[in-house]
Amino acid sequence: MPNDGEIIWRLVLSLVLGGLVGLERQLHKHTAGLRTHILVCLGSCLIMLTSIYVFDIYRNQVPLDPARIAAGVITGIGFLGAGTIIRERQGIRGLTTAASLWVVAGIGLAIGCGFYLAGAFTTVLALVTLLLLRYTEDIIFEKK
Repeated sequence: MPNDGEIIWRLVLSLVLGGLVGLERQLHKHTAGLRTHILVCLGSCLIMLTSIYVFDIYRNQVPLDPARIAAGVITGIGFLGAGTIIRERQGIRGLTTAASLWVVAGIGLAIGCGFYLAGAFTTVLALVTLLLLRYTEDIIFEKK
């Protein structure tokens, strides 16, 4: 079980990493921006910490699976992400924002269980995907 300092570190780190992805979305004026991404990542982290805590408390009393609560986060984020998707005549908007919410939920879960390297590296990969591939797509598909 993580101590109080470790718990605070995990929550702050999830805030920072989720915020980095949210900042990119905010800068490009998407529906879910900085605060939404921070809250999703922070909430996922807290839920994972709670899952670990509950598992630690009751592990000798009843059979528990700490991954079950994490699975609920992923399901719940699906509903939140669906709210960012908008169908228009020209096509569908918001899919990338929905996907970025899903990713920051995973980042929060990873940080919550102490899987720092994966959470941090996933943040870097998500930012590369959102920032660099945007320009690559523009060049390939000649968008302005």
